[in-house]
Amino acid sequence: MQEKNDREPGSRRTQAERRAETRKALLDAARALIVDKGYAETATPEIVKAANVTRGALYHHFADKADLMRALVLQESEAIAADINAETNTGQTPLDAFMAGAQAYFTAMSVPGRAKIMLLEGPTVLGLAEMAEIDRQTGGATLLEGLRHAANHGALKDIPLEPLADLLSSAFDRAALAIANGEDRAAYERATRKLLAGILTE
Repeated sequence: MQEKNDREPGSRRTQAERRAETRKALLDAARALIVDKGYAETATPEIVKAANVTRGALYHHFADKADLMRALVLQESEAIAADINAETNTGQTPLDAFMAGAQAYFTAMSVPGRAKIMLLEGPTVLGLAEMAEIDRQTGGATLLEGLRHAANHGALKDIPLEPLADLLSSAFDRAALAIANGEDRAAYERATRKLLAGILTE
């Protein structure tokens, strides 16, 4: 027998569900417009119209347009980190784990519009410090964890891991942007493997 708090098909949505749907609609609308026109050329009335919500709904969920951009960047970062985590495991050699992570990153960043949001618009709107903090909370944490795993296996002796993570992150970002813009992915993957092999060899 169905419990009392189970809703029948077609019953009214809960307030939490409506809030989640409104937030998603705003993020989806902002994403599409920013990818198409850029952040600076996207006005909040356009976002509200595309999301089919009220202006009050926008400011209920987000303090301003920059706050909406922050949420969008965080959403994309979490999706990227999830894709990387799904392709790496502690049973791999450090080099294989890093290559699997790099390939997963390149694939994740090839999602249409993502490279523009994460590597061009995000840093311009939020600044490098805030982007770095979001990165540390999501994908950057994955990269640093991989370096620590490699260090535990005898590689990277006497090399400071956080600066190395920053350098590798910048290299991966540059490669991802090039791949997203149509450059030869296989060539970048070969170069990435050569770079990582040099770093991770004892």
